[in-house]
Amino acid sequence: MSLSVQQMLALILFLPWFAILSGLFWFYPRQPRTAARRLFDLASIAIAVVAFVLVARWAHDYAVPTGTAGNIWRQVLATTSGYGVFLGVMVVAWFVRRQWLRGGR
Repeated sequence: MSLSVQQMLALILFLPWFAILSGLFWFYPRQPRTAARRLFDLASIAIAVVAFVLVARWAHDYAVPTGTAGNIWRQVLATTSGYGVFLGVMVVAWFVRRQWLRGGR
């Protein structure tokens, strides 16, 4: 398997789950549905995916294969760290959006 496919394997495998989480983030709450909110939601999802890719690539390159674990350790570290960053960005975006929709209270 080529190095670029190995580095993107976590994204390829998590893409359906990211689509579900992004869809839930996009559709809830249902109101208000303004252009600014759509732009914020789209930017949040894009930032989360870009952060995932950057961290997963870094983790894949950072991980050192160990004795019996071999190259799977690279995939494990890339997947877990990238997924954590994706969820972290989405949670921060959710709190920011919630505060914004409440009027900054």
